Amino acid sequence: MTTIDPQNIADEEREARRARLFTRINKADTWFQVLGLSFLTPILKAAAGDNPKAQAAEIWRLLGVPLLAIAIFLMLWGNLAPKVQTSLGAVPGPKEVWTEAVLLHEDAQAKAAKEAKFNERVEARNAKFIANGQPEKVKDIKYTGSPSYYNQIWTSIKTVFFGFLIGTAIAVPIGIMAGLSPYANAAVNPLIQIFKPVSPLAWLPIVTMVVSATYTVDDGLFSKSFLTSAITVTLCSLWPTLINTALGVASIDKDLVNVSKVLKMNTWTKITKLVLPSALPLIFTGLRLSLGVGWMVLIAAEMLAQNPGLGKFVWDEFQNGSSSSLAKIMVAVFTIGIIGFLLDRLMYAIQSLFTFSSNR
Repeated sequence: MTTIDPQNIADEEREARRARLFTRINKADTWFQVLGLSFLTPILKAAAGDNPKAQAAEIWRLLGVPLLAIAIFLMLWGNLAPKVQTSLGAVPGPKEVWTEAVLLHEDAQAKAAKEAKFNERVEARNAKFIANGQPEKVKDIKYTGSPSYYNQIWTSIKTVFFGFLIGTAIAVPIGIMAGLSPYANAAVNPLIQIFKPVSPLAWLPIVTMVVSATYTVDDGLFSKSFLTSAITVTLCSLWPTLINTALGVASIDKDLVNVSKVLKMNTWTKITKLVLPSALPLIFTGLRLSLGVGWMVLIAAEMLAQNPGLGKFVWDEFQNGSSSSLAKIMVAVFTIGIIGFLLDRLMYAIQSLFTFSSNR
């Protein structure tokens, strides 16, 4: 007769729960890497009791070393910045930059409250006219106050995505054609080699003149400065997507191409069922590069086109020349860098949903 040991059953249940826990942690690790939070995985594994010594080494590598590097950078910055004198005074250190960041936040809150009060007065005015039977006097009066820092950030994000989406709509179809046809590739390649290295500063005057000549509506959906910045972003950022799309399509397994011929797939079916799924990892790599290039290009484009985004903020502070201008520009520099990182993580998250590539 076999006896059942309650202790063995309890141990088995405990091991099963532990295995399920590590399975969930490993699944979560995929998204931690997408979000740039991979250091959370060894922390969770250490908390679950998985080789604490090895996990501590991973925590040090993924979290401790980066934090130490940041601390050293801040220390060097704080010590060296006051020694560099400019026409506007000493280069601001971390404390001064943080102070200006707080002031910009408070200023944005004050401007948002002011805009909200203005809109309330307009709504009350219009409601009064409607109540008095004078609907013809109702007007949609727009707030004309200066934009807040957050408004300028949002303007830059909208502009870069508008230009990026236009560039994607152009680059992906052309890249597919170039990847499928050697003749199309021969036709497109010289244009890529000529226009890919062109600086946004060279494109901007041309784009400005074309937009001014063709977009003559004063009260259109988009402002001229917005279109000028967005189209400049498009012209400079579409090339990585085009090149990677063509490479991805051209790299499809020849056996798959032969199967499509045997099955007598039409062109549309071949592209949607065979070409795009196989080329998606490289296409998304191109999209991530294009968005990064577009974000860098945007700042220069906004400076000259005077689109009310982060580029114009930097230019206005440079022209302003006040004692706090350098610190505000440094706030903008960190803002641009952080948003650039978040945009890349966003594209990687989308890539992870549609592909099985492990490249980051």
